[in-house]
Amino acid sequence: MDLRISMLVLFFALLISTTKALDPCDSQSKANDLSIIPIYSKCSPFKPPKIESWVNTIMDMASTNDPERVKYLSSLVAQKKASSVPIGPGQRLFNINNYVVRAKVGSPGQLMFMVLDTSNDAAWVPCSGCTGCSNTMFTPNTSSSYTPLDCSKPQCSYLRGVSTSCVSGGPTDQCLFNQTYGGDSSFSATLVQDSLTLANDVVPNYAFGCINAVSGGSIPTQGLLGLGRGPLSLLSQSGSLYSGLFSYCLPSFKSYYFSGSLKLGPLGQPTKIRTTPLLNNPHRPSLYFVNLTGVSIGRVLVPIAPEFLAFNPNTGSGTVIDSGTVVTRFVQPAYEAIRDQFRKQVKGPFSNLGVFDTCFASTSEAEAPIVTLHFTGLDLKLPTENSLIHSSSGNLACLAMAAAPNNVNSVLNVIANYQQQNLRILFDVANSRVGIARELCN
Repeated sequence: MDLRISMLVLFFALLISTTKALDPCDSQSKANDLSIIPIYSKCSPFKPPKIESWVNTIMDMASTNDPERVKYLSSLVAQKKASSVPIGPGQRLFNINNYVVRAKVGSPGQLMFMVLDTSNDAAWVPCSGCTGCSNTMFTPNTSSSYTPLDCSKPQCSYLRGVSTSCVSGGPTDQCLFNQTYGGDSSFSATLVQDSLTLANDVVPNYAFGCINAVSGGSIPTQGLLGLGRGPLSLLSQSGSLYSGLFSYCLPSFKSYYFSGSLKLGPLGQPTKIRTTPLLNNPHRPSLYFVNLTGVSIGRVLVPIAPEFLAFNPNTGSGTVIDSGTVVTRFVQPAYEAIRDQFRKQVKGPFSNLGVFDTCFASTSEAEAPIVTLHFTGLDLKLPTENSLIHSSSGNLACLAMAAAPNNVNSVLNVIANYQQQNLRILFDVANSRVGIARELCN
């Protein structure tokens, strides 16, 4: 009898252990590798919106949120004063498509699911007492390493494109700032510093905004981690820890049970990867500009006037790689040329579906040509899953790209996250290059 009981105990112990091992959300970040979680996935703490399918969700975000995102990117003009983590899709509550990573703020660390944003520098999190914030907030009073920053600190002067002010009356003059985000939202925050933990790495004295109040629906619910190139970005504040280098692999929006990864630093990065130069725009220093030289549809190089693709620091025009825009956007003349060439090679008729204006019967999908993005030193042939999107019923396939919104005076072409899914995107700021390689991120 004792033997039977022992065998049963062992059986259930193994069953529990195996179930835990098979749970994709139970995997922990390790070393310099963080999980990237799609906002609608099982591993995300946010409840998915009540929409019929993930396709309709993408349609909704591309139509509703992308215009605000493109408008926001176009407004990022600097004022003259100047490890691996799991990545998952963000949530509709953010009112903008996002991927989130697990981070811990403070000592001891308080878990936050922070939005990954390559077009922002500063990090910010909602703090206790915040007006208009969600229920999940960072509590400074319980952190032994929390310190407000006063106006004399250099970090206060690093804030770009925001309104700053100083408040006297305490032991120091606190550095306060107001910032807009997503085109239709804003927040007020106090610049503070505390420990930031990513996987097994601890970045001490990390400067970030402690949000006091929010207005609008685009502010990330549990905060934002800025992966831009400015002095308040993760790469700058981590110093030699990550050697000015990171990469991510974004999972498909369909990956309900899986996450991608954010690799921080040179360890574990792909050694065989094609690269293109990273361009610097002093007026938009945070954005990752690359030189898009052309677009091919099938074997045809689309005739696009050079000025619609050219990088120009004075006007801010050019092409950026962005983690927060849903579908790739081209300036109107460039998009129309791409669309028209695509239509020439696919059997119509064509119809509209949300933001997409080149939809056709999925039975003709085999005729759909390969879309190739030509960069200096690198040609990216988009897999069909990155260039086409299907209707929820499956009877239509659409070219998953669009023109810049009509109400946005944008000179930017934006390579968005739908086109980046299941690719390893390497940002090597130290050597001024961006690399792209095929990888199954899920």
